[in-house]
Amino acid sequence: MSEREREAPALTVSTVGIDDPGDLTALLPPERQLLWLRRGDGLAGFGTALRWDFSGPSRMTDAAAAWRDLAGRALVADEVGLPGTGLVAFGTFAFAARSEAPSVLIVPEVVIGRRDGRAWMTRIGATDAPPPAPGDHAAAGAPGRRAVPATGIRFEPGALSPDAYLEAVSHGVTRIRAGELEKVVLARDLIGRLPAGGSIGGALEALAAGYPDCWTFAVDDFFGSSPETLVKVNDGTVSARVLAGSGARGTDAASDLDASVALATSAKDQDEHEYAVQSVLAALRPHSPGVTASDVPFTLRLPNLWHLASDVEGVLSDDSGSLDLAAALHPTAAVAGTPTANAVAAIEQLEPFDRGRYAGPVGWIGADGDGEWAIGLRCAQVGADGLVRAFAGAGIVADSVPEHELAETTMKFRPIVEALGA
Repeated sequence: MSEREREAPALTVSTVGIDDPGDLTALLPPERQLLWLRRGDGLAGFGTALRWDFSGPSRMTDAAAAWRDLAGRALVADEVGLPGTGLVAFGTFAFAARSEAPSVLIVPEVVIGRRDGRAWMTRIGATDAPPPAPGDHAAAGAPGRRAVPATGIRFEPGALSPDAYLEAVSHGVTRIRAGELEKVVLARDLIGRLPAGGSIGGALEALAAGYPDCWTFAVDDFFGSSPETLVKVNDGTVSARVLAGSGARGTDAASDLDASVALATSAKDQDEHEYAVQSVLAALRPHSPGVTASDVPFTLRLPNLWHLASDVEGVLSDDSGSLDLAAALHPTAAVAGTPTANAVAAIEQLEPFDRGRYAGPVGWIGADGDGEWAIGLRCAQVGADGLVRAFAGAGIVADSVPEHELAETTMKFRPIVEALGA
């Protein structure tokens, strides 16, 4: 047992059904938001019963091991018995092993959840500590205490200007055509600043309302609305949604249909997508030999763009939990490239910044290891000084045109820029 595991207290957990709490984003406190939401269902966390920080190449496997030990020692009374009830932790993990950004698991003191028309409240505390004060979920979430919304933020280029991004893409294409790799995902960043007393609460509301089919998340001041499911584990089954290849929406019904057809028939985007699908299947087969993907990718419509998408499904043949599988999958070709090692090396050379948690796993895990993890996309990180860094990337292949890839990143910035700049 590690020092971390020895120091972790045994936890007492109690989940009871409650009346529908309404909009979960409206319950969030002005800071340290914990949120996982899609189509109105999900989890909102309050307070911190336990926090673990991880780093290095083994950050996810270390987290999975520590979580397994903690869950095995917890005393859980769960009257609801749905995914997300009982003991849960929210997590976010850095993209790179050498990142300075901490990878974290956070166990809240209180969780308010809703799924399939049922709602619940979970209280979590150390077995030798008094339980959280009684009262309804409003006391835990303190609705109405939100600070000034973070509206009107102006973003500027960060470490990689648009011109520098065009140059980085050109270098990436040159390496691909030279046979060094087949695909590399290159990102750029924008920076802004929260106003004094500002909060991302309003941005979370805007993201959840504007992108209901995405995972709207907030963990340790990392937030966004991701369309891509890295892995979901539920009762012995595993699933994922792979996104790679994208295009702008049309300006009317006819042009929008044309844009969808153009994406579906684009050889460049089909190649980029296939790399991503095969990387997910290869990572999951040791744990689910019969895992399969959609025969043909479909076009997924989001408010700001079209994506090529494939759903992956399988039955687990071992006892891997969702965090174990997130570790096995990360980084996929959708956010790194192919071959993975070559692509990651190219990213380190061509991107002049630490991605932090951008493109890393973000989500939640339950006591049984089940959980839901997205890839941290359409996202931003708020620093202690109020600095906001937003990230967006594009998949580069041999036929990539730098100007087109730059335009793609601009489209992908829209959710965060509009949510914070409205």
